[in-house]
Amino acid sequence: MSKSLVGNYIRKLRFDHNEMTQQQLADKVGVTRQTIVALEKGNYSPSLELAFRISHAFKLPLEEVFFYGENSEER
Repeated sequence: MSKSLVGNYIRKLRFDHNEMTQQQLADKVGVTRQTIVALEKGNYSPSLELAFRISHAFKLPLEEVFFYGENSEER
């Protein structure tokens, strides 16, 4: 499976927010821990609704959590 063009800073943000676990974030946004793992690895692109729920969990604008582009793996 190829990596998604949608990248994110979820792993870094979790650690910046009191070292939040994947399970804590998953519970907060209503998904499984495996979904968070897949997002962090770039193996899954979230729905727009989930992307907004995650950005709200971190109290950040969407574009500070997610980015789009062919060079997403380099960020």
